[in-house]
Amino acid sequence: MLREIDFAKVSDGKFYQLGDMVKADCQGCAGCSECCRGMGTSIVLDPLDVHRISSGLGKSFEELLSSHLELQVADGIILPNLRMAGPGEACTFLNAEGRCSIHPFRPGICRIFPLGRYYDGKSFQYFLQVHECPKPNKTKVKVRKWIDTPDVKRYDAYICDWHYYLKGLQEQAAASEGPELVKQLSMSVLTDFYVRPFRTDQDFYEQFYERLNAK
Repeated sequence: MLREIDFAKVSDGKFYQLGDMVKADCQGCAGCSECCRGMGTSIVLDPLDVHRISSGLGKSFEELLSSHLELQVADGIILPNLRMAGPGEACTFLNAEGRCSIHPFRPGICRIFPLGRYYDGKSFQYFLQVHECPKPNKTKVKVRKWIDTPDVKRYDAYICDWHYYLKGLQEQAAASEGPELVKQLSMSVLTDFYVRPFRTDQDFYEQFYERLNAK
């Protein structure tokens, strides 16, 4: 989801790379769960997010939509996001102890929080969102370690390619004079990258780029 922000007001004024140290480690949160509540539709999921959750729970995308996910229009394109529900509008994956029940395969946005991604038109850099996490006394951690994702350079390249692919579609949707093209674009994205599962016995990125390059 694209956001227009005043970088100086939301960050410490720095950009971070994978090898940099950043003051983001909240020592396991200890059940704080503040960032898992009241997020509305902002936790938009990319194809790897859904693949991880689907594989981890052994549920199809359609099954997840009936329980933990929902669809929304994000900048002109229909995309899935984590569903918030109940008292305090909590993430539906949050357990009674205030802990994430899918932590090993949690979405990318959750993995990097309180970091954010700043896109510059060609790539992106990480930045620290200084007002988002209320946990005091955070300690420094290497960005690479904090993201907690295998083959993180490949992951970053994928995130970048997915972002700019969606941005191109969103620009097409914005320029469209009727709803038919928007519907067509959205259904193509949902079908090819979410509904149609990625095989668990094959490399995700190879499958993703095969589908992306077929567009």
